Amino acid sequence: MAILQDFEPLAGSRHALCRGQVDAGHPDPITELSRAMGAAPLAVVALFISPAADFEKLVRDADAAFGGADVMACTTAGEIGAGGYAEGTIIAIGFPRAHFASTSILIEDLDDRSSQALQDRIALERVALQDAHRDKRHGFAFLLVDGLSLREDMLSVAIAPALRDMALFGGSAGDGVDFGHTRVALNGRACENAAVLTLIQSALQVKVFSIDHLVPTDRQMVVTGADPARRIVKSINAEPAAMEYARLVGKDPEQLDQFTFASHPVVVRIGGDHHVRAIQQVKEGGELLFFSAIDEGMVLTLADPLDIADHLRRKLDELAAAGQLTDIVGCDCLLRRIEAEQKQTTRAVSSVLSEHRVIGFSTYGEQIGALHVNHTMTGVAIYAPEADAE
Repeated sequence: MAILQDFEPLAGSRHALCRGQVDAGHPDPITELSRAMGAAPLAVVALFISPAADFEKLVRDADAAFGGADVMACTTAGEIGAGGYAEGTIIAIGFPRAHFASTSILIEDLDDRSSQALQDRIALERVALQDAHRDKRHGFAFLLVDGLSLREDMLSVAIAPALRDMALFGGSAGDGVDFGHTRVALNGRACENAAVLTLIQSALQVKVFSIDHLVPTDRQMVVTGADPARRIVKSINAEPAAMEYARLVGKDPEQLDQFTFASHPVVVRIGGDHHVRAIQQVKEGGELLFFSAIDEGMVLTLADPLDIADHLRRKLDELAAAGQLTDIVGCDCLLRRIEAEQKQTTRAVSSVLSEHRVIGFSTYGEQIGALHVNHTMTGVAIYAPEADAE
């Protein structure tokens, strides 16, 4: 139950962020995490909390322990810590005030259709933050959202215009592989059907990114029956959805599971790029429940995955080549973890994550700009000041 790793920010170390990691069963995890992250004043703390932990108690305790900082939190479908993929842990990330300034917004009702009021609030908060911290010229926005709300797509679209040139990334809160209850929190207030948006300005160079290892094939299918509000596909190519998908991937319809969906993803073309529309599960009657927006007439393309560990290493190496990389905060889709487990490459992927100092959590979906996507890793790379790199 001991802390797995302690970190200190830039001065005397390689890290811009403060980090802590503790077993979810620890009797006093917040005290241990607070000790691990040191005494540096923090602008914001992000907590990624295993569903095995008492979420409400943890966020209340964290609000008291880190009272000088905003504390954003969510439940996970797994964590990314010091050794790569982890389960049953609590991850803490602190953004020191020496290098970061922030403001956080709790969006409590994702069914509220008044997006203009939300956009106005975000725009005002963004301008105020940037005006108050002109010495911190590099900005990004970090979104945590209820992963069972079915509102991530509309939320991302609503938020993006108000951010202007501030790049957005984020992740959907998880519940392991149970898909029962997911939660987010800000400053001790735990909510469902909600989101937390944190705007961050930094004196350090940052780069928001999105990674996926999928290559579209020439095998396509058309959604001919759907319930878009519930992200359910009823029929594909005018056949029952699960049966037709199984035929196209060469599987028994009765044997479709998360491993099948992770190994045989489908993508949709948006503009010049393809984005995953991942399948979550088979519903009663052979319908398919998706992780993200779906509609009748949508053309889905089967994709083949590249080697996930090799591809991840190449992409993270590219990020590292842009400067002295100190930290990566990553939101990594649960389906990537499932694929790695199925193909027995979990250790290799974890090694790459650890080597590149990635910290974060496994999600039910990822946000990048105005898009809600799946089967990707989104995040932000943070670099040391040029003087430190010399």
